[in-house]
Amino acid sequence: MGLLQKILIPVLGLVLAFCFYSSRENFKPEMLKGKRVIVTGASTGIGEQMAYHLARMGAHVLVTARTEAKLQQVVERCRALGASSARLVSGSMEDMATTRQLVEVAEAELGGLDMLILNHVGKSYFNYFDGDVGHVQKLLDINFLSYVAMTVSALPMLKRSGGSIVVVSSMAGKVGFPFTVPYSATKFALDGFFSSLRQEFSIQSVNVSITLCILGFIDTENAMRAAADVLLMSPAPKEECALEIIKGGTLRQREVYYRYASTKLPLLLRDWAAELLDLLGRQGGPFLGWGRRAAGPAGAAAVPTRAAAGGLKDATAGPTAASAGRSRACSPSPSVSFNNRLAPERSRLGSPAELRIPAGAPFLLGSSRPGWSPSPKPGESSN
Repeated sequence: MGLLQKILIPVLGLVLAFCFYSSRENFKPEMLKGKRVIVTGASTGIGEQMAYHLARMGAHVLVTARTEAKLQQVVERCRALGASSARLVSGSMEDMATTRQLVEVAEAELGGLDMLILNHVGKSYFNYFDGDVGHVQKLLDINFLSYVAMTVSALPMLKRSGGSIVVVSSMAGKVGFPFTVPYSATKFALDGFFSSLRQEFSIQSVNVSITLCILGFIDTENAMRAAADVLLMSPAPKEECALEIIKGGTLRQREVYYRYASTKLPLLLRDWAAELLDLLGRQGGPFLGWGRRAAGPAGAAAVPTRAAAGGLKDATAGPTAASAGRSRACSPSPSVSFNNRLAPERSRLGSPAELRIPAGAPFLLGSSRPGWSPSPKPGESSN
């Protein structure tokens, strides 16, 4: 009977969720015409695509990221696509002055704000947590505290317009997986802060919606470069993902899951079979979307990849020039050996004699910017 309940209750929940969301107001692009929208992390990937969708819908678009040259290209294309206006503010979200400047520009040049889309993320490593509190603090500044600062600064304008806050997060903020401790901590913080703030808004009758977006494996440039040959699952298109985020925010939905099956099902396991989900998270496997791709020529062994201690990117970037010809015909190994580079961490943290990490693991988590820095202690925002 207990097992039957564990099966029927999640299924019933899915049915009720489908009925609830299918009965909501239909999205129409004209809902965004003339709306004033800030998009952070907008120089590449999902943020860039959101800016283009908003431009096609006739919104006033204000974009931000670190790289001004890339932002200028995004702004020019937004204008060509029909944006009511397009502006940029370049700067790192590690600097809280950037958050204030964004809001000041929106107030002075747009006359207010209707939607705040928080999409930026700092670089992190994919590895055992090595006890570096400084890296956790830096990542919290970019991935969490800057979101809070932007929200606080923009809230008076959003209250006046009855606007929306859209927070782009990932599975790492809903389920704990290994090798992403600092990153996951920041995403859990986002979930806790904005879910609690939503409740306070409801109690106080504040007419500002909060939409939390839980993303899976998306075909951003960084993700495809790092994991296309490792993951078994097919990536979702960033253009479609960006549109779903905009739809969810416009319709004032509580949460957006994209793609739904690859993000919502693990959460059902978390609630009803947590130990099984932990096991899958440690071991990897087809259910979670990583593993060995189809083998190359008959008899060819998979070529193991090697990563720097700092992150996944080196692990999946491919062979060196000397071995490129030999290994091009073979699929990458589904795991990464860190024996040499992690010797100090193994002795300090008591990790196994040989660490083998499912190389596709972080992309199950669905970061909005799923490229991971090759440096163990990155010092700047990735977008």
